[in-house]
Amino acid sequence: MTYPADSAAGARITGPGELVRRRILRSLEKRSRYRYVRPEVSWRDGGWQVSSPCCSRNVDADGGVIDIARLEPAEPGGLAPWRLYARDHQTGQWVWQASAARIDELLALVVDDAHRVFSP
Repeated sequence: MTYPADSAAGARITGPGELVRRRILRSLEKRSRYRYVRPEVSWRDGGWQVSSPCCSRNVDADGGVIDIARLEPAEPGGLAPWRLYARDHQTGQWVWQASAARIDELLALVVDDAHRVFSP
């Protein structure tokens, strides 16, 4: 299922979970870094993937869109139903950062990003 561009954030979204999608978008608008950049959020391979233009040009010298975060629901019955990953751009792999019972706890890590894990 594909959703139209969200008028408030201008991001394109695909996937299940309209309420989760809106929660992610609202949180990303509060990011401490690159607040005015419009991220893309899409449902890929069983998780929500967040991509954003590379304003620092540390990863993409041309300022292209890069993957910055991935939120996955854990298997039913797990202790922590959500897992958060950051993209390691050197290896091209997702690196686990944290697990939490509530997605809001993990989104707070992406929003704050004091150590530039999600916004290199």
